[in-house]
Parts: sequence; C-alpha cells; structure tokens
Amino acid sequence: MEKQQLPNATLILVFGIISIVTCCCYGIIGLPLGIIALVLANKATALYAANPEIYTGFQNVKTGKILAIIGIVLNGIYLIYAIWLFSTVGMEGIQNIQDEFMKGLNDGYVE
Repeated sequence: MEKQQLPNATLILVFGIISIVTCCCYGIIGLPLGIIALVLANKATALYAANPEIYTGFQNVKTGKILAIIGIVLNGIYLIYAIWLFSTVGMEGIQNIQDEFMKGLNDGYVE
C-alpha cells in the first residue's frame, strides 16, 4: 500500500514560518496564522497517531507546530507591547518617537 502525505502538512509548515516572519506587524497577521497552524497541526497529529503506517510528512507537521508556537509567543509579546505603547504614549507619542528616530538616522548618515 502506498503511503499518503498528511493533509495540510506543508501548509502547517508555511503558516508557522509566516507567523514568525510577520511578528513585527503588531501581532495582527502572525497571531491568527500561528493559531491556525497549531490547530491544523493538532488535527494532523491525531490523524497520524491513528494510522502512522499510511502517512508521511509528519516531520513537517512537527516542525510547523514548533514554529507556530514560537510565532504565537512572539506575536503575543509584540501585541502586548504595542497595546502598552499605545495606551501610555498614544499615537502622537509614537509619531514623535518615530520622528526623533528618523532625525537621528538622518543626522548620522546625511550631510
């Protein structure tokens, strides 16, 4: 009997990677992708546990699950930081911080 690829094994891996890469987008993009990857990985793990001899691709599922957990943690931390930053300094304060940062960059590199 020919072995089948686990359903969504590659998708789980891709969503896990994207959830880490997009962790600096205020957690809005990466957090849902990480949660989706984790849910899909749990379903695929249960499916693999029921019949491990007929499926391949479990390594992608395990790797994607680890990446999804890391992505959820990073996005959660960044989301909490962004909420804290907006609540303490507000939008004007954030714009002032960005303006000062850009002014410092320009002073250091532009004549």
